Amino acid sequence: MDDCAELFPWAAMMAAGFGVLKLSSREFWAMTPRELNAAFYRPEARTALTQFDLEQMMRAFPDE
Repeated sequence: MDDCAELFPWAAMMAAGFGVLKLSSREFWAMTPRELNAAFYRPEARTALTQFDLEQMMRAFPDE
């Protein structure tokens, strides 16, 4: 198995996303790993929002 395959627990996240959260394939694959972490309330996996992330989010979701 490729060493990179184990960097993120995709099998466990897919099982939890589909089985526990009842997400559709479309909903699951539209989420980022950070969003998946938040969905499972894993505070140890959360990081502070960077200035770059904030600017990206503001561009993607401008106030109208």
